[in-house]
Amino acid sequence: MPQKQKISRETILQAALNLVREAGVEALGARSVASRLGVSTQPIFSQFANMQELKTAVFAGANALYAARVSAALASNNHPYRAAGLSYIGFAREEPQLFRWLFMRDRSIDPGLDDPTLDEILKLLQTRFGLSREDAMLFHLEMWVVVHGIATMVATSYFSWDEKTVARVLTDCYTGLLKQYGKELT
Repeated sequence: MPQKQKISRETILQAALNLVREAGVEALGARSVASRLGVSTQPIFSQFANMQELKTAVFAGANALYAARVSAALASNNHPYRAAGLSYIGFAREEPQLFRWLFMRDRSIDPGLDDPTLDEILKLLQTRFGLSREDAMLFHLEMWVVVHGIATMVATSYFSWDEKTVARVLTDCYTGLLKQYGKELT
């Protein structure tokens, strides 16, 4: 009878995710994950067919961490759209390596997963301001350019604005967009 696996798929995934968190996706390899776990590479390849399968699973795990964070912000705040933007920037500040992997890669060669919070955000904008889905998408893309720019600069240590400054810039941009769409800040 085959010996029972001592290293679970979840344990391998968590070790790989922590490795990426600390050293970036470039550090993700079978030997580096095995070293972190104190095992040979055999348990990794008994749970995953190849490194691409492991990388895909780790990417999905990182994306789930991000999505849970933004979804919680959307659900727990009386200014949910603002909270989502601040959460995105907070993710960049607290998880710079994961942020870089999820949001600063060449999507033409590595499309990965779409933003799992997009539908939730678009529905919020449609409901709150009576926008069509197309207008909600354009509004969000225009706002996201600012949010993503700030988050990118935070993740790369280009600058380190405090949360008060970030909130002010986001509010200014948000207010300007609302005026463009003929809506009032509520």
